[in-house]
Amino acid sequence: MNPLTIILLILGIGLALLIFNHDNGQTFGIANEDFGQIIYLLPIAGLLSVGILAGRRGNSGQVLRNLAIWLLIVLGLVAVYLYRDDARGVGARMVAGLLPGTAVVVTTSEGRNEVIIHKTNGGHFQTNVRVEGQVLPMLVDTGASTVVLSYDDARAIGLDPKNLAYTVSVMTANGRALAAPVRLDEIAIGPIVRNNIRAMVAEDGRLHESLLGMSFLSTLGSLQMQTDELRLRD
Repeated sequence: MNPLTIILLILGIGLALLIFNHDNGQTFGIANEDFGQIIYLLPIAGLLSVGILAGRRGNSGQVLRNLAIWLLIVLGLVAVYLYRDDARGVGARMVAGLLPGTAVVVTTSEGRNEVIIHKTNGGHFQTNVRVEGQVLPMLVDTGASTVVLSYDDARAIGLDPKNLAYTVSVMTANGRALAAPVRLDEIAIGPIVRNNIRAMVAEDGRLHESLLGMSFLSTLGSLQMQTDELRLRD
């Protein structure tokens, strides 16, 4: 039986076991995700074994050199597998740092989604937020009790700001202004989605950029603010 046939057989059996045990969540007492990774690594180990056996046909020095090379490759693959989550986290932080305001999504060791936002050059936590299906640039503002939309952004998501009742007094960067209470069906940052969120629409010309306030932020599992990094966890 040639090596390719063996590899395909291993992959086929592994896939069949994963499908059969999908509802259980485990295969031979191992979480299906981890079992899938093992099945992925087995063919690689098989190829390494073939390489080592082939090396034995030469002299002992050549065999030792081949063995050392294969051992380093195996150790490298194991290290990549063991630290794959850390590597993804480092990559995400690099992207967030190079592109301030970009919301980068990582998965924690507990399997929960986390969004990382870096400060912009202006010193604010700003990111793109999906509101009613439309992408809006918003400032994260823990001092705002609710989400506050600018007049133009309200129009962009399909509201009719001209016919709203501006009865609530709010404080903006331009001073105190009147705002109209509304309900938003959906607000999302990456995979973090919330529905039926209380919000306000500021009067025309009183707010230049919409605010992501506490009516959304308070629904999160956690919010960690550091000097130049903000972490939102579902």
